Amino acid sequence: MEFKYSRIFLLGFGFFGISIIWALYNAYIPIFLQDTFGMNKTVTGFVMTIDNLFAVLLLPFLGALSDMTRTRLGRRKPYILLGAPSAAIMFALIPVARSHENLALFMGTIVLMNFFMALFRSPVIAFMPDITPSEKRSQANGIINFMGGLGALLAYFGGKALYDVNYAYPFYAAAAVMLLANLLVVLFVPEPEEYRVPGKKTGIGKLLSETSRRSFGELRENLKDVFASQERSLLFVLVSIFLWFIAFNSLETFFTSYFKYHLFGIPVGAAETEFTRKIESTGAFLLGAVSLSFMITAIPAGFLGARIGRKKTITLGLVLISLVVAGAYFLGETSKPQSPSLSDPVVMEFMALFFVAGIGWAMVNVNSLPMVVDMTTEERLGGYTGLYYFFSQAANLVAPPLAGAFLDLIGYKTLLPFAVAFFILAAITMQFVRRGDIVRSRGNALDYLGTD
Repeated sequence: MEFKYSRIFLLGFGFFGISIIWALYNAYIPIFLQDTFGMNKTVTGFVMTIDNLFAVLLLPFLGALSDMTRTRLGRRKPYILLGAPSAAIMFALIPVARSHENLALFMGTIVLMNFFMALFRSPVIAFMPDITPSEKRSQANGIINFMGGLGALLAYFGGKALYDVNYAYPFYAAAAVMLLANLLVVLFVPEPEEYRVPGKKTGIGKLLSETSRRSFGELRENLKDVFASQERSLLFVLVSIFLWFIAFNSLETFFTSYFKYHLFGIPVGAAETEFTRKIESTGAFLLGAVSLSFMITAIPAGFLGARIGRKKTITLGLVLISLVVAGAYFLGETSKPQSPSLSDPVVMEFMALFFVAGIGWAMVNVNSLPMVVDMTTEERLGGYTGLYYFFSQAANLVAPPLAGAFLDLIGYKTLLPFAVAFFILAAITMQFVRRGDIVRSRGNALDYLGTD
């Protein structure tokens, strides 16, 4: 199938919809858990790992299952059609469950929402390399990350106006947008012809058993590639991914809480008012500055990775984001905002710093997945995509409770230094990566320039 950038932009709507959901989820669910249900920061962190637990357990399985799937629609679309509508319904029900102040109902809703998101996320991610040749994957990943950044930007900026009126409105709107965005992918992005030929019929039990054996067997084999190979590039790039996602996820999970409880000094459990809602929405809005610059620089970051090398681009991005987050820490410890208004000088300084941080994050995030998938063959793309997400989601599984424990023990002032430390560690481990930059030729296996 001929490669077209227009198809990658359309595929990006899948990432657009997913990003809207996760942006709002990470910004507001920790506050709901602390204010409505009285959870401490460590327990809140554990609850925020539910999505990552599903990802670690299910993404390798679903990546392999979608690799094996053959239908008239293709091998990825059936999972989008099942997962996206179900996840949208559950996400829209989250504020309803909160309004009942019933913890069991609230937890049941977010558990189901996270399950359905996991069901289609890996197939959406694996769709990109299906329709993109190796030499175009950094650029294609830049495009889909641009669309993901646009989705997060809409969630943070548009969600602020809706949240200030009623905390439920952003959840209803995001569910509808995510559903429509994934419908565009299903209708307008064709899968390669070889995956649109129905395979021989197999019993569901046999299929699940075979997929489980293949996926977790493949995961074991892939992990052997990671840990047993004398050539350690795959190990170090995955360790780097693990480290920088610990850093980023800790910020994404707790920054809105940091903004409300530390910078403004609002007590946990204080009555909801228009003022506290504006603080919460402004904290989320600041995260939108990261999404704005990420969106603007995602595509250039892909081309930069193709020009100067993915490793160099990622390293520069990690150094940049470390410096910026360190600057935000000193700003927060020496100055406090007086109001949640965007005209407040401290709020504007945070926004400027986070805008620069988004540039660094684009340089890192856009070029990492292509490095991993370019270390395998076409037949194992879904499995290596699952491996990438196994490490990134394992990091996200560790980050919220680990960061939450630091916050409980020492206080919110540890949040930004915690993130800086892990970004720096990731920059160090990236220096041991030797592969994944330039593909010279493709036969039965990939042949790399710059191999050890």
